Amino acid sequence: MKFTKMQGCGNDYIYIDAIKEAVDNAPELAVKISDRHFGVGSDGIILVKHSDKADFFMDMYNMDGSRGRMCGNGIRCFAKYVYDYGLTDKEELRIETLSGIKTLKLTVKDGKVSMVTVDMGSPIFEPDKIPVKSDKDRVINEPVRIGGREYKVTCLSMGNPHAVVFVDDTDSFPVEKVGPLFENHEMFPDRVNTEFIQVVNRNRIRMRVWERGSGETLACGTGACASVMACIVNGLTDDEVTVSLLGGELSIRYDRNSDTVYMTGPAVTVFEGEWL
Repeated sequence: MKFTKMQGCGNDYIYIDAIKEAVDNAPELAVKISDRHFGVGSDGIILVKHSDKADFFMDMYNMDGSRGRMCGNGIRCFAKYVYDYGLTDKEELRIETLSGIKTLKLTVKDGKVSMVTVDMGSPIFEPDKIPVKSDKDRVINEPVRIGGREYKVTCLSMGNPHAVVFVDDTDSFPVEKVGPLFENHEMFPDRVNTEFIQVVNRNRIRMRVWERGSGETLACGTGACASVMACIVNGLTDDEVTVSLLGGELSIRYDRNSDTVYMTGPAVTVFEGEWL
């Protein structure tokens, strides 16, 4: 089975053309091929499939085999894959995901996609739609006690559930210890991605992320969007913000008129191979 490994800001996935290749047990394959010691190594797999509603369907699985609804870095690389491999010649694509159809605009240089802007849709703050257990209309800067310490969290969905926590210093924060406590806390019935955010100024933040099903990753596109929205609703940044992640930078813009979040970032092919 032929595959291509790709990454966006270090958030790496293994892409398979499931239109041509038969993938019988995607969850099991995701666990095996994502292993960084005994497999190829990745944050999961993404399958390219037909769609009756859009240009393509993005079917993604985390490294633990759980199915993902949406991935901001993954969908940028998805667009690069289908364009660079000649599955489409469109420079504006509609990609179906489990979180709805996303519109992407491709930046093409020398016949290859280098950057992609994604219409990530509107942020969702209603607790039951995230989901998060709360008796409030919105969970904005709410105290929660986790692991014997109180944190202030802002919760929202950008296609995936997110809990955003503001910290003084992302470098020294024990993400590997605190992240799993958030992911598996009872207030998050579907588990949660947790972003730990340090505000640098009105137009720049630093971010580390613990992703449900994958652990700490170098980047998370939906998480970057959620983090900027959390900053905005808490009055901490303007509407255009550069997010510095362990794997690179993403540009996030919130359009108040349309209540839409736009994400722009790189998409890179790492290598091709064959899984035997």
